Amino acid sequence: MYVSEWAPDKGWDQGKLVPYGPITIMPSAQVLNYGQAIFEGMKAQESAKGRVVVFRPDQNAARFKAGAARMSMPAVPEHQFVEAVKSTVAANLDYVPPIGKGSLYLRPLLLGTGPILGLGPAPSYTFTIFAAAVGAYFKGGQLTPIDLIVEERFHRAAPGGMGGTKAAGNYSPVLATQLEAKKNGFADVVYLDAKTDTFLEEVSSCNLFAVKGRTIKTPPLQGTILPGVTRRSIVELARSRGYDVREEPVSVHEAMEADEVFTTGTAVVVSSVGSITHRGQRRQYTEPGQAGRVALEMYTNLTDIQTERAEDKFNWVVPIN
Repeated sequence: MYVSEWAPDKGWDQGKLVPYGPITIMPSAQVLNYGQAIFEGMKAQESAKGRVVVFRPDQNAARFKAGAARMSMPAVPEHQFVEAVKSTVAANLDYVPPIGKGSLYLRPLLLGTGPILGLGPAPSYTFTIFAAAVGAYFKGGQLTPIDLIVEERFHRAAPGGMGGTKAAGNYSPVLATQLEAKKNGFADVVYLDAKTDTFLEEVSSCNLFAVKGRTIKTPPLQGTILPGVTRRSIVELARSRGYDVREEPVSVHEAMEADEVFTTGTAVVVSSVGSITHRGQRRQYTEPGQAGRVALEMYTNLTDIQTERAEDKFNWVVPIN
């Protein structure tokens, strides 16, 4: 794992690789009491060229920097972030699964580890990256369509809040609704906007897209939705393939009338939505076990770029070895 420390008189040190293990902090650490923590999610994969690559690390570095500013934390320089990612992957090459079998998931963390009793920014910080070999995100497999239910009791985020920041505290609150949904046979929930309860925003940890003909719509980034790296990549990829991609609000009614719905995220890449249930009404988009046509097209084309099976015209892929 990679570890770098920040102190007010020195800034960020150059960082070092150490064996994966515990981080020692005081009970009064800011992160344990007031939650000063952000994270990223990234993947390293074996490519068709026989080397290990990562995908758009500069985008994660930029989002990490923006998140640090929102949480009153010292930003990790983007160059240091990218180099830390590369060195962490290079030190864990033996754990990268064979092509097509999974990936090495990377988890950068920025933590307010310095002790402080009163509410305020931590006096010192830790930037660390660890890694783990992973397979498909959803239980059914990577391309098995997922069933979603529209959540109407709780909201994931509100205007002026923290929805657009990858803060640690944004994630545990979704567990109550997610676990309830899974108990009832759904893979996850999709949240509505907090202002009108009319528009779909995102799934617990994925961005959402709705397809009608050659038009693909995804909710706009207005502070309540996480600016996903995969989301941005799909927007750019779909436009390059001739789709009319619109970053506009997607109403529940519009989603229920769509030809197809899919989600995106680092872990899922692209996941076809088999159905959405709203107030007891179920809209089935695909045949059981079959991914939607556009979701499959986007998944295939994006993963072909990520694994260097196809030409990377966007310069998204960064080789490690």
